[in-house]
Amino acid sequence: MKQHDEIVQADRGQEFPNSYESGFISTIEDLNRARDTFRSAFGRPAKRVLVCAGTGCMANGSEMVYREIKRIAGELGLLVDIEFTGEDGVAVTTSGCHGFCEMGPLVRIEPGAILYTRVKPEDAEEIVKRTLVAGEVVERLLYHDAAGKAYKAEREIPFYAHQKRWVLSRCGNIDPEDIREYIARDGYQAAAKALCGMKPEEVIDLITASGLRGRGGAGFPTGKKWSFTRSAPGDTKYVICNGDEGDPGAFMNRSVMEGDPHRVVEGMIIAGYAIGAHEGYIYVRAEYPLAVRRLRKAVRDAKEWGLLGDNILGSGFSFDIKIREGAGAFVCGEETALLASVEGKRGMPRPKPPFPATHGLFGKPTVINNVETLCHVSSIVMNGADWFRSVGTEGSPGTKTFALTGQVVNTGLIEVPMGITLEEIVFTIGGGIRGGREFKAVQIGGPSGGCLTKEHLKLPLDFESLTRAGAMVGSGGIVVMDESTCMVEVARFFMNFTQNESCGKCVPCREGTRRMLEILEKIVAGEGTTQDLELLEEIAWTVKYGSLCGLGKTAPNPVLTTLKHFRDEYLAHVVDKKCPAGVCQALRVYQITERCRGCGKCKRACPVGAITGEVRKQHVINTAVCTRCGTCAEICPFEAIKVS
Repeated sequence: MKQHDEIVQADRGQEFPNSYESGFISTIEDLNRARDTFRSAFGRPAKRVLVCAGTGCMANGSEMVYREIKRIAGELGLLVDIEFTGEDGVAVTTSGCHGFCEMGPLVRIEPGAILYTRVKPEDAEEIVKRTLVAGEVVERLLYHDAAGKAYKAEREIPFYAHQKRWVLSRCGNIDPEDIREYIARDGYQAAAKALCGMKPEEVIDLITASGLRGRGGAGFPTGKKWSFTRSAPGDTKYVICNGDEGDPGAFMNRSVMEGDPHRVVEGMIIAGYAIGAHEGYIYVRAEYPLAVRRLRKAVRDAKEWGLLGDNILGSGFSFDIKIREGAGAFVCGEETALLASVEGKRGMPRPKPPFPATHGLFGKPTVINNVETLCHVSSIVMNGADWFRSVGTEGSPGTKTFALTGQVVNTGLIEVPMGITLEEIVFTIGGGIRGGREFKAVQIGGPSGGCLTKEHLKLPLDFESLTRAGAMVGSGGIVVMDESTCMVEVARFFMNFTQNESCGKCVPCREGTRRMLEILEKIVAGEGTTQDLELLEEIAWTVKYGSLCGLGKTAPNPVLTTLKHFRDEYLAHVVDKKCPAGVCQALRVYQITERCRGCGKCKRACPVGAITGEVRKQHVINTAVCTRCGTCAEICPFEAIKVS
């Protein structure tokens, strides 16, 4: 990461010449002049290379890809900085997450939005010489679908073609660490419009009319929350951006904070203006070091350019932002626990009411919105309520980001209209199930969500429909599972997570999740009974209705939904003592089939001597002695050992 920082900083040694010198914006006229100047400068290079520097691509070596492309372009005399006026050169920069994580590292070539996938450092020379010099496309680096069809432009790839990327519109298209590029793409124009052309009440009315609901899980109307906080008595108020994304398999907020941090800042400025707050906090977990660093830089740059601090754009409104790093406690995603953590206390929830809108940070009225919610704000201010409502459903307008993971062909970060069906996400955008296997279920909403099955494939994904199905939007994680998945083990996995993350304040959650985990572990160990299933369900409902906070109340959802939709699998575990998916080790049965050649490898490798047989004859496993370690299946050269 240090090397990447040094490279990026070396690229930014100069300011734009002549046409915009001050680097400080104090009026709307300054902002517009800067936008026009930067837009012109960024459009000068004949070609531009954007190398993904999101966490996923960085982990796969995109930093070295960036260095190689830049080195080779420099050696050939092609490299230019955006400050220069030449139009024949090549600008090479990094970007945030492009979303298509399955295919990373990703490299986009402009103009034309040519997308190269799974790029390695050794591909850099071919990219520079063939694409940047000769204008040819390196077909082997393009995305190819299952039928072998190649897609040249990013927008044509089915993964992207069926999305509606509003919040993610700049992610992957700009250098997230360059405020000039954000300004060139109309950044801070919404803040200027709100601060200098609208009354705070008008901003709240606009957000209310848009129907924007919180994208952090609960779906509470954003305009109503802002209205409550504005009308709450008190001169000191706060805005908090909740970037504490703790669900397993979820990375939506992280990618936005990494890829478009100024959008978060701008949304907070508008929220602060609307409710009468002059100070805000971004609460982001320390496990997101790249997001933390880019947010800190965005805040620092916004202050240096006059877009944060005193008298923003000459409006008379002042606002500042501080970054607070969380220690990674899942419970701090709950707003009152988050408040305690920001105040320097142990992150534990408190009873509500009073709600944060009236008694929040340091006892003052506070608005808490998650990253995605705040990122919608600037677009709504610029485009209007009707524009936002033109997508989605009546009760759930707009778009939603999801992290698509699991046994699906195309994993990654997506943004789709609210109300899209699960089938469209999994089979159109996601490309279907890996290896041609059968779809079984998805876990949506993380540990607080629930399982959806084949019967839900046509279900519109909006707040109301998911609630009726026993699930929830949650922060937006979608984990796709195929026929090889054991649903009892899925419930055990999520219960293990929530039990470990329980803050322990209330008895139902602290003790209930522990008892539920013990029963699930008993079942997957082959020791469960039908009475255990009855007790498991009874405890689940007790925890759901008796816990103090929202996280405790939703912790049983994975258990309740798997019991509802996959009770036959639970019964197979406790009655037949079998795991239909062959996942639970204690319930596996190993058998040697007729494919056995009698080579004796499994017999010699078995640690407990459970395998007998003569040379060149089919061997046999004594299931009473077998410890189900799986060594025989791993070592068999003829795939003659069946696991059931």
